[in-house]
Amino acid sequence: MRIADEDYLWFAGRALDGMAAILAELGDERANRRPDLPGANSPYAIVTHCLGVLEFWAGSLVAGRAVERDRDAEFTATGPVAELLDRAAAAKERLRADVAAAEPAAPLRARPPAKYADTPAGRSQGGALQHVYEELAQHHGQLELTRDVLRHV
Repeated sequence: MRIADEDYLWFAGRALDGMAAILAELGDERANRRPDLPGANSPYAIVTHCLGVLEFWAGSLVAGRAVERDRDAEFTATGPVAELLDRAAAAKERLRADVAAAEPAAPLRARPPAKYADTPAGRSQGGALQHVYEELAQHHGQLELTRDVLRHV
């Protein structure tokens, strides 16, 4: 079974748009705050990480773009919400182009992280795109909970 590009982009876009709405609602101060929970990330960092996932998994592994990613820095990122919203909108458009160029059954165009090499995410472009959606969906939920905690701080 193969999901239509537009259907995939609808689901991925829904997660990205939901994250953008949460950032806009929180504003600069709350979006850059970490909840007082062990290992918690700020909303800004969560979305920055998701943009890194998009760039690496869809941009590099599927589309074949050269990508330099500092995954650890994604989790300490801070900044103005407006700039991050602009980056998210641009990433959403790049994802559209990456999905259009994807060959779902084809191997990845670059080497995946070792822990994914023998998984569906590491074996095909379609698997990598499914991993992108998996990450967007789980982090959208994490961001909803993080927002709820930060509303009461």
